[in-house]
Amino acid sequence: MDEYPFKDIESKWRKWWESNKIHLVQLDDSTRPKLYVLVMFSYPSEKKLHTGHWWNYGGTDAFARFKRMQGYNVFEPMGFDAFGLPAENYAVIHHVHPAETTRDSVNYIREQLKQIGAMYDWSREVDTSQPDYYKWTQWLFLQLFKTGAAYRKDAPVNWCPHCQTVLANEQVQDDGTCERCDTRVSTRKLEQWFFRITDFADRLLEGLDEIDWPEATKAMQRHWIGRSEGTEIEFQLKDHNEKIRCFTTRPDTLFGVTYLVLAPEHDLVRHITTPEHSAEVEAYIERSSKFSEIERLASDREKSGVFTGAYAVNPATEETIPVWIADYVLAGYGTGAVMAVPAHDQRDFEFSATYDLPVKWVIEPADSREAIKRDHAFEDYGVMHDSGQFNGLTSETGKGAVTKWLTSRQMGKATVSYRLRDWLISRQRYWGAPIPIVHCPKCGLVPVPEEDLPVLLPERNVDFTPRGTSPLGSCREFIETVCPQCGEPARRDPDTMDTFVCSSWYQLRYTSTEFHDRAFDPNRVERWLPVDVYVGGPEHATGHLIYARYITHYLNSIGLLKISEPFTKLIHQGIITHKGRRMSKSKGNVVNPDEFIENYGSDCFRLYLMFMGDFKTGGDWSDEGIIGIWRFQNRVWRLFNGWVDKLDDGKTNLNGVDPSLERALNYTIREVTNDLERFEFNTGISRLMELVNILYRYTADEDRVDRAFITKAMKTLALLLGPLAPHMAEELWHRLGHEDSLFNQSWPEWNEAAIHEDIVTVVVQVNGKLVDRLSVPKGTAEEVLVDEAKSSEKVLRRIEGRNIKKVIFVPDKVISLVV
Repeated sequence: MDEYPFKDIESKWRKWWESNKIHLVQLDDSTRPKLYVLVMFSYPSEKKLHTGHWWNYGGTDAFARFKRMQGYNVFEPMGFDAFGLPAENYAVIHHVHPAETTRDSVNYIREQLKQIGAMYDWSREVDTSQPDYYKWTQWLFLQLFKTGAAYRKDAPVNWCPHCQTVLANEQVQDDGTCERCDTRVSTRKLEQWFFRITDFADRLLEGLDEIDWPEATKAMQRHWIGRSEGTEIEFQLKDHNEKIRCFTTRPDTLFGVTYLVLAPEHDLVRHITTPEHSAEVEAYIERSSKFSEIERLASDREKSGVFTGAYAVNPATEETIPVWIADYVLAGYGTGAVMAVPAHDQRDFEFSATYDLPVKWVIEPADSREAIKRDHAFEDYGVMHDSGQFNGLTSETGKGAVTKWLTSRQMGKATVSYRLRDWLISRQRYWGAPIPIVHCPKCGLVPVPEEDLPVLLPERNVDFTPRGTSPLGSCREFIETVCPQCGEPARRDPDTMDTFVCSSWYQLRYTSTEFHDRAFDPNRVERWLPVDVYVGGPEHATGHLIYARYITHYLNSIGLLKISEPFTKLIHQGIITHKGRRMSKSKGNVVNPDEFIENYGSDCFRLYLMFMGDFKTGGDWSDEGIIGIWRFQNRVWRLFNGWVDKLDDGKTNLNGVDPSLERALNYTIREVTNDLERFEFNTGISRLMELVNILYRYTADEDRVDRAFITKAMKTLALLLGPLAPHMAEELWHRLGHEDSLFNQSWPEWNEAAIHEDIVTVVVQVNGKLVDRLSVPKGTAEEVLVDEAKSSEKVLRRIEGRNIKKVIFVPDKVISLVV
């Protein structure tokens, strides 16, 4: 058997693992340290996994298997984020009920996931679209509702006309389009459900200091939360009893306020607009609703606005100033009103120039020799000028002094503002968890009793086609009910929950799937949470990742969890490209995993993905590159087949084993261990290729081979290969005469004393260009370096199909191939 028969072997071991329950985790076993390794679950919007899934899942599983062999009780579950827009849109396009397409997709993807060879404990599977899961999502909603953390209000919201539903800010892209369908998003004012995530803003910020996450992701969350310390100032309206409240971080510029700006959606706009300006204001409100909030906030967008006809009083100068509306102010941010200081804010400066509004300079440069240029705003700190009793104070001192003065006169106060807004969770779509609230004409909003959960999503007699209103609202058998409090006729809430609610707590449910009377078992979550290693994309930084943190903090605050952070360590996988471009159907460069798995097997496919680039940064796919991994697998296969029957023939090399072999073996164990610990699978695989080359050279002369050493070396090679190519490694392990699973064995340990020879880095060049670097023992011979260079994937790409005409060798420094 010269060629590795992957089809028979991979199928054989998947069945054996399942029948012998090799991947079943004993969650109540406290004899070993626990390690919860979790990768973000897939959403089954289509019936297949793409190459990106394999990249993510294969590498994470390699790490999990490695840690299991190190003695950890590793929990690596898998499930399906099955509710939501992707699954429903797919069903709408194909004119099939989303329950049916989701069911088919889940079944298909589950088999694909098994094909990866991951050690998922399928007895712990969760599917967010199943009643036994969303019952507890509804229970979570009720806890929030009972404590006032879930509430309903009228609010301007992002609206996708294609998806026919509202979107959270996190679901609108920077260009103002829907993240799901790329349709331009507009704004509507609707009554919606919100979770009070803003109550936890400070805790979410503080918690970032306690977790091992990429700094860039933590920075994104800090920016999204956007904590600002400043002053809230009240401006009394002329001819009205109301006051306009404005938040500012620069109260030192108060004397330079020459007008106020309200968001078009501000509750006061229609109340204060004078009759002669009413038509223009109404037209402007209508125009601004056609743009998403993201678009309205764009710094390069031309500023526009309309005068309301109303005036307010600047509390510092007692001057009358006009009140405008402009779409660069948002009702949901701060107070929905801005005090405009055109001399010291560039946005206000541009607006005042457009509409010929006054500019008053009240901050001068701290350096008196520096003149202010009047063609743009002076936004730096400086010295207060033309500011009454505060003249001469620095901006830093003036901020506190002005705030204290306002507070003493009950016209303002120091406060903290956040960019973060409450989480909008209701959706006008069918395929989601129904909101467990009854609308009663007598009792108002009434929660469904917990014992009556789940509120089932009807699968019959419902038209789920998006229409701009909630499809459940027209399903009589669902919507018509009786009030749980008074027993009178009432209506269920017609909206469904954002799918991010489903995924905000799934890490808890995995531990407790056998419990049908609770969302999660307190003892289980106390032992297993937080997740030790969580793997997923950075695009979730201000979506799923912040929502999961919020829900965990909330459950902690009401005493249901002892932890406050869900994920201790976060790792982001990189991006796979093809021909230098990100894969997409429109570019025609998508790689279909099934084709390569059919030709080379799943171990080869996942090995190549881990080899072709750094897990955390990504790599560029090459159809030819996978052939190099296939050759490597076959070299390992032939090595084992050539020696497995000779290991017990009793022959021993009387001259002993060359110390360089022990050095190479121990060095490989150490380096592969360190590489897998750091998710640096590509370099780990390179180390194994180097070891295989060494073993081939050693076994070329059968008479000098020490049977004890080659047995140890092959056993070690199988163990090291296990996390990376699990099917093949299991086969090799059993061919060595073992009956138990390789993954029940201990990870090999190295002898540091044996690695005493200096290791040097040798540069590999092809036609004078740097291609790779090899870490090898000092004094490695030229022919050995040539062989190892040829096994490098980077070198193979440059020399494939070409002849090596010349080798230039500088010992311990350079090996240069001229082709």
